Amino acid sequence: MNDYNTIRPALILKEYGRNMQMLIEYIKTIDDKEKRSESAHVLIELMKLINPNAKDTQENSQKLWDDLFIMSDFDLDIDSPFPMPEKEILNKKPERLGYKGTEIRFKHYGRNIQLLIEKAIELEDPEERDAAIIHIGRLMKSFQNTWNRDNVDDDTIVKNIKTMSKGALSIELDRVKSENLFEYTLKERRSRPVNKGRRNNNGGRRRRN
Repeated sequence: MNDYNTIRPALILKEYGRNMQMLIEYIKTIDDKEKRSESAHVLIELMKLINPNAKDTQENSQKLWDDLFIMSDFDLDIDSPFPMPEKEILNKKPERLGYKGTEIRFKHYGRNIQLLIEKAIELEDPEERDAAIIHIGRLMKSFQNTWNRDNVDDDTIVKNIKTMSKGALSIELDRVKSENLFEYTLKERRSRPVNKGRRNNNGGRRRRN
């Protein structure tokens, strides 16, 4: 009788094809466990040929054996280098990722600035903390300039840092202004990534030639 005229079971893992499924079903009928195990190892080598780009690592090797057990419907008594996975893993829902639910007060700075502020609060050395505040202030001013064409006042940045750190981080405004602490030096500006378009004196974009 033609095989196509018979009712064939649905493929469990379609990427391996029906012939592989049929070979596994045949192996399950072998009475001798040693011969079943030998046949299973041969089948694993065939599965490797189907995935030639997969690296020969322990992780990929275990995945092949897991796929073999899955295609056997977890009904294959053989000696294998890896244990048969639990059947429940097929229906197990992935764990939900834990997203931080804390509200960002100044969303235009982004969450990374808030994280930097939290790290700066943990610094015990006063010089390191001041350096961190200056670095954060420069980043915040850079972000502000990206979204705001008007000049950003240093006073605003100092207040924002104090607010976001709940008063734990502060720096004297007079010092910031007199030493231009929140401004990048010429050397630092050259090391920063260059935008595809620069603003001209009228606030527009210069066209690239």
